[in-house]
Amino acid sequence: MSDLVRAKALLGDGDYTVALCRGDVTHTDTRRGVSPLLALLDRGEDVTGFSAADKVVGKAAAFLYLRLGVAAVHGLVMSEPAYDLLCAHGVAVTCDTLVPAIRNRAGDGYCPMEQVTLPHTDPFAAEAAIRRRLAELTAAHGSC
Repeated sequence: MSDLVRAKALLGDGDYTVALCRGDVTHTDTRRGVSPLLALLDRGEDVTGFSAADKVVGKAAAFLYLRLGVAAVHGLVMSEPAYDLLCAHGVAVTCDTLVPAIRNRAGDGYCPMEQVTLPHTDPFAAEAAIRRRLAELTAAHGSC
C-alpha cells in the first residue's frame, strides 16, 4: 500500500484531521487548522518525503507542507491557491473537492490563514505571517 493511500485511510478511519505516512512511520493529529503542521515544525520532526492527507488544505497549510518537505498531499477540500502552490513546487497533489478559497469557520469570509498567505510566495515568509496572525487571533479571542 502506498504512503498516500495509507495516509488517506488513516484520515478516514478516525477523528484525525491530518495523517502523514512514510514507510512504517506515521504522524496523526486531531487538531483543526494549521496547528498540527506548526507542531511538527516546532518539534523538528523530519517528515521529508512523507505523504500527507488532510481534511482542509488552504494556502497556509500548503506553505507549511512545503516547509516540512512532504512529497505528496491529498486534501478532502483544497483551495486553488494551495493546489497551484504545491504543484509549482513539485509536490504530488490530489483532492476530493477543489474550491476557490478556504472559508472561515463562520462561513462569512475567507479563512484568516488563507487570507494572510495569499500575497506570499516564499514559504519562510508565509510561515512567519501565519505565526503572527495566529498570535493576533489568540490574543483577541483567547484561543485559536
